[in-house]
Amino acid sequence: MAHPKRKISKTRRDKRRTHYKAVAPTIAKDPTTGEMHLYHRAHWHEGKLYYRGQVLIDKTEVATA
Repeated sequence: MAHPKRKISKTRRDKRRTHYKAVAPTIAKDPTTGEMHLYHRAHWHEGKLYYRGQVLIDKTEVATA
């Protein structure tokens, strides 16, 4: 099994990890509602589930049926 001969310093270890960065999620604006949401994700707005400007599920219709 490989075994290091010397301790790797914190500076050297951190230099190796510099390209790991947190990125903010990309936000989109729904054309119908103007609601901000994550790209490629359906989102709820006033009891309706929207995706790409179209209503997928309407809670008011589901509740009455």
